[in-house]
Amino acid sequence: MRAMELVRLALSRLGSSRLRAALTMLGVIIGVASVVSLVAVGQGATSGITKQLQGLGTNLLTVNPGATTTGFTRGAAGSANTLTIADAQAIAGLAGVSAVEPEISTSQFVVAGSENTTTSIIGTTGGYTTVRNFDVWQGSTLNDAAVDADLHEAVLGATTADDLGLTAGSIGSTITIGGLPFRVVGILQAKGSTGPTSQDDQILVPYTTVQDEFVPGDNVRTIGISVASADQIDAVKAEITTLLETRHNIAIGGTDDFTIADQAQLLTTVGGVSDLLTLLLAGIASISLLVGGIGIMNIMLVSVRERTREIGIRKAIGARGRDILAQFLVEALVLSVLGGVFGIILGVAVSYLIGTLAGWGFVFSPVTPLVAVLFSLLVGVVFGVWPARQAARLDPIVALRYE
Repeated sequence: MRAMELVRLALSRLGSSRLRAALTMLGVIIGVASVVSLVAVGQGATSGITKQLQGLGTNLLTVNPGATTTGFTRGAAGSANTLTIADAQAIAGLAGVSAVEPEISTSQFVVAGSENTTTSIIGTTGGYTTVRNFDVWQGSTLNDAAVDADLHEAVLGATTADDLGLTAGSIGSTITIGGLPFRVVGILQAKGSTGPTSQDDQILVPYTTVQDEFVPGDNVRTIGISVASADQIDAVKAEITTLLETRHNIAIGGTDDFTIADQAQLLTTVGGVSDLLTLLLAGIASISLLVGGIGIMNIMLVSVRERTREIGIRKAIGARGRDILAQFLVEALVLSVLGGVFGIILGVAVSYLIGTLAGWGFVFSPVTPLVAVLFSLLVGVVFGVWPARQAARLDPIVALRYE
């Protein structure tokens, strides 16, 4: 029999028992939809995190303090106070460094008119917007004069400005931070966020003012560095390491009391973890396809039992064993392919919904549904062969006598 005739017979047979066919396909639909949606979620999460990391700064290097050690217990990285403003100023003099911004952070209660919020206060310099790749929406950023004179000036993140009800016309107005008056000199352009943290929920003020009013001392939480070009990153990292080891009196081969991270390392780490997670999720979802395949095999075995007399009649009038085999195998393939198509549609819809709600948008790779359909075809072949062979091997005389 021709292939198209076999497909027509299979569709006709499945159409005569629509409910049973739908329930049989349900396992394949769920399996394919799970694979498509979970892989898309993994890819979407990777895309969102990658965009967020790329938006942190241009050719960014981040220097963080080392870890504290109490007795035999080592604290988390960044828990020590080993970096100072003087370190940041020394780094600024290195070749290949285009901008440097030290950061001292605290959390304060902020009031503007009748509105209030609690947000992060970042004590820094005018280089923050360059290093962290921020654009100023209204007003201006911090300048050297404000830092040198310990002025009470503030540049607001977009989310913080919205929370306080401040707009473009609010430049020059006064807000209170920790009970102290600050003049709003600028509002940053929104960058957005992926996950629980937001780069837009913060206020920038001169680090000298933070030292005077909120966090006394010369230590900084981190130092951000913008390298002039991407091909200089490794060389600048080596120069910073040598400089800080000298300044901190660390012997050659000793343990550094700081760490330097760059975007390439973070992106590589995130990409590796995300790929592994996506593969794991796809593997778990594939189990549903195997369950769906078992369902197809089960219903095809029942179909062979129900159609034993029909098989006998067909063999008696000249049908060969391979014709019977092809008929039942094509029915199993049609079940699995239809389930795969409906599963792809459902999986794409779920992926779009999750991506929209999560904020990373719809990420779709044509390879994923193609692999899912091929896998569902494989399921149809593997789990349809045994029932088809049983039907093909039936003795026509025995089959005709079957009630």
